[in-house]
Amino acid sequence: MSVLHMSTGSPFEEKIGYSRAVVADGWVFVAGTTGYDYETMTMPEDVADQCRNTLNTIGKALTEAGSSLDDVVRVNYILPNGDDFEKCWPVTSEVFAKAKPAATMIIANLMEEAMKIEIEVTARVSTS
Repeated sequence: MSVLHMSTGSPFEEKIGYSRAVVADGWVFVAGTTGYDYETMTMPEDVADQCRNTLNTIGKALTEAGSSLDDVVRVNYILPNGDDFEKCWPVTSEVFAKAKPAATMIIANLMEEAMKIEIEVTARVSTS
């Protein structure tokens, strides 16, 4: 079994010692990802904007891995404030309109106070 480790260039990947995504045996595992715009290293204040950035970063990692957001089978949403989750629904329902993955929302503290959502996904490598 070959394993491919992928990076987005986030400084956290290097500092903490993890990969943004790992491809193994037809699966893509994307690490918990937050709402940074990694080109500018800025974090929007709005949770929906953070959610959108997060899913854009995840989408890019999946594409690089030979997958897509439409191939996601499992998603975990992690928020420090559960009341914020509903604000993300317009974004998540649009992004996952086709995939409709199994989903869990977890309330937990995140690494920085400015972080309002973290998302991790599992996807299949595209077969098309």
